[in-house]
Amino acid sequence: MQGYVMASISTYTSYLTVNRDIKSSLSTVASQSSVAKDTAYYKEKIGDVKTVDEFLGDYRLYSYAMKAYGLEQMTYGKAFMRKVLESDLTDKTSFANSLTDKRYLQFAETFNFQGDKKTAQNTAQASDVTDAYKASFTNEQTAIKTEGTYFAAQIGKVTDIDSLLNNTRLRTYMLDAVGLDSTYTSKSYLKQVLTSDLDDPDSFANQAKNPAWKALTAAFNFNTDGTINGSIQTADQTEDLNLDYVYNKSTFPSDLLADANKRYWDKNVATATDAKDLVSDSRMVEYIKTAFDLNPTIMASSVASLMSSETFATTYGNTKLLDYFNFETDGSLASGNTAQTATQTADINKLYRTAFSKDQSTAIDEAVTNYETRVVGFTSLDDFLVSNKKDDDKKNDDVTEVWDVALRAFGIDPDEVSQSELKRILTSDLSDRKSYVNSLKDDRFVALNKAFNFTSDGQIKAPVLAQAESVSDKYAADYESYKVRSLTGSAKDAAVKKSDAEVQYYKSKMESVTDVKDLLSDTRVTNFILEANGIDPKSVVPADLKKMFESDLSDPKSYVNTLENDKFAQIVASFNFDAEGKLTADAVRGGQQRGEVLGTTNQYARQTLEEQQGDKNAGVRLALYFERMAPTISSPYGFLSDDALFQFFKTTFNLPKSIANMDVTKQADLVNSNIDISKLQDPEYVSKLLKRFTALYDVQNNASQSPTLSILTGGASISADTLLAVAQLKSGQ
Repeated sequence: MQGYVMASISTYTSYLTVNRDIKSSLSTVASQSSVAKDTAYYKEKIGDVKTVDEFLGDYRLYSYAMKAYGLEQMTYGKAFMRKVLESDLTDKTSFANSLTDKRYLQFAETFNFQGDKKTAQNTAQASDVTDAYKASFTNEQTAIKTEGTYFAAQIGKVTDIDSLLNNTRLRTYMLDAVGLDSTYTSKSYLKQVLTSDLDDPDSFANQAKNPAWKALTAAFNFNTDGTINGSIQTADQTEDLNLDYVYNKSTFPSDLLADANKRYWDKNVATATDAKDLVSDSRMVEYIKTAFDLNPTIMASSVASLMSSETFATTYGNTKLLDYFNFETDGSLASGNTAQTATQTADINKLYRTAFSKDQSTAIDEAVTNYETRVVGFTSLDDFLVSNKKDDDKKNDDVTEVWDVALRAFGIDPDEVSQSELKRILTSDLSDRKSYVNSLKDDRFVALNKAFNFTSDGQIKAPVLAQAESVSDKYAADYESYKVRSLTGSAKDAAVKKSDAEVQYYKSKMESVTDVKDLLSDTRVTNFILEANGIDPKSVVPADLKKMFESDLSDPKSYVNTLENDKFAQIVASFNFDAEGKLTADAVRGGQQRGEVLGTTNQYARQTLEEQQGDKNAGVRLALYFERMAPTISSPYGFLSDDALFQFFKTTFNLPKSIANMDVTKQADLVNSNIDISKLQDPEYVSKLLKRFTALYDVQNNASQSPTLSILTGGASISADTLLAVAQLKSGQ
C-alpha cells in the first residue's frame, strides 16, 4: 500500500539505505533515461536564454527548474513566477522577498536575467587607476633619484668618449637631461656633438638648430679627438646636468623638483648681472611667477620691470618684487651689488616653496576627485573622451583630463597615443589575439584595456568579476543567515553589524580578485565562502580547498566531483575562473551562472530522488526533505512556514493536528521547546530527530494514503499568500 511501511522494512532503514551513500543514490537517479535527457537539455539550452520571456516560453526548461526547487505544482502560474523572477532581490519589500514560502526567493536567486550592473569602471577598477596614478608620482621621483645617483657614481669612471656612449643608461640620462630624445639619436651623431669646439662657431654643436646640443657639449670636457680634458665633468657640471635632468623628467610639482628648482635659482641668481639677463632664462622666470603668484601669461620683460622699476610696478599694481631684488631702475646692478642678498634669496625660496607645495597637493587631489566624479557617470567611451572644458562642470576646466589620469596610471605618456588610437585600444577584444591592443605587444595598453568595460562599439558592459554580483548577493544573504541564526536581542544586533562588515569586505574583494591564487590567499574571504554555504571553515583544509579549485568541473572523476558533499563543486562553479584559474566570461551564459546551473541540476536530481522514494514510502521522502532543509532553518518559523517541515515536526513529537489552530506565536514557542534550532546544522542532532521521526511515523501511519504524502506531492503545499497572489494575477496569465 502507498504510504504504508512495507513488510518489515522500517522507514528509518529505508531512509538509511538511500542516505548512507547519498551521492551514489543521486547518481543512480541522474543516470535514469528521462532524468538524464531532461538534464542534458537544460544544460545545453539554459545558456541561450537571456530573458524572462524566453525562459518562461521554453516549457521544458521552465518546468525543469520549477521541479528542481520544489515548485512543480506552481508551474502553471507563469504570471506569478514572472513577478518572482523580475523582483529586485536587494529590496526587502520586493515580491519574491515578501513571500512567506522562501522557495520562491531561492528560485529567484538562481537566475539573473538583468545581468550585473553595466559600468565603465566598478569601484575596484576606478580605485586601481587612481591609486596607480597617485603612486606614479612617488615612483617617478624614485626613478629620477635612482638615475641621478647612478650617473653621479659612474661618470667619474668613464675613461673615454666611447665608454660613455656605449653605456646605454648614461647615454639616455644625459640626453634626457637636456630634453633630447635618446631613441632616435645615433652614437656617431652624439660623438660629433660632444667633441665639438664651442669656441668655433662652425663646429658641429654650434651649427645644430637645437641649442640643447650646445648645452650638452658644455656639460662635458671632451677634446676634439675624443679624449678627456682633465676630468670628464667637474662637480658643478655633474650637478647642473642633474638639475636639468630633474627638471626635464619631472611631470608634476614634486618635492624633488622643488628642491632642484631652488638649487638652480640659488646658483643662477648669484651670477645674474642685470634683470634682463635673469629673465632670459625661462626656468628662472617660472620660479619668480610661482613665488609671487604672477599671471602665467605675463611677459618676461614685464617681470624684469617689476623687479627694477618702481613706476612700472606701481602702475601694474605689484611692488612686492622690488623688495626682493637690488636692480637699478634700468635693470642694471650698482657696482659691488648682487641681484639678491643671502637674506633675499632665502626669503624668495620660502615664498616659492609655499606656493609650490600648494600647487603640488592641489593638482593631484583635484585630478583624482575629478576622475572619480566623472567616471561614475560615463555611459559610453564617448563620455570618457569628453574634455573637462566641454563637460557640464565649469569648475574643472584646468584640471588634468580623465584620460591623462588613466594613461599616467599605466605609465603611458599622453603624447604616445592619439584619441583615435586610444579608442581602438579601449574597444579591443582581449580574447582576440589579432585585436588592435594585442597587436601592439605592450602590456601597458593591455592593462589599460582591462581597467575599463567598453564593448567593441564603445558602449559599457558589466565587468567580468571573480563572482557575479547576483551570486555574491546570495552568498551575502546566506552568510548573514548563518552568522545570526538562533540569535536574538543585542547578540543578534552585534552579529548583524559584524556580518555586514564582512559582506562589504567580501564584495569589495570580488571586484579586485583576478585569479584563484588571489582568492585562496585571503583566509577572510575563504572563511566567508565556506560559512555562506553552511560549512565550518575548520572542517576544510586549505590544501584541499586548493585541490577543489584546481579540479576540472567537466570531469566526473576530478577531485571536487568525487567529494560526497556536492556543495563544494557548486562553490567552485560559482566563481568565474577558467581551467587555469584566470577570470573568464564563459562561466556566465544567459541568465544563469555556471554554479547556479550545477545547483539547479543537483536540486533536480535530489527532488526526483525524494519523489521516487515517496512513491514507496512517504516517510522516507519527508525524512530526506528534512535532512536536506535542516541546515537552512534559522528560526521556528522555518517549520511553521513550510507544510512538509511542519508535518515532520508534528510527527516527530506526536502532536495533534489541532495545534495548527493555535496562535502562531504559541506554535513558535512549541517548536522552540522541542527543537534546538541552533543545533540543526549538527549532523548528530539531526540524526537523532530523524530516528525519532521515522519511529513515530511507522507507528502513526498505517493507512494506505498518508497525509504526509499528500503534503509532499503538492496537495496542500501552496501557502495562503501564494494562493492569494495567484488569484490576483490570474487575469494576467
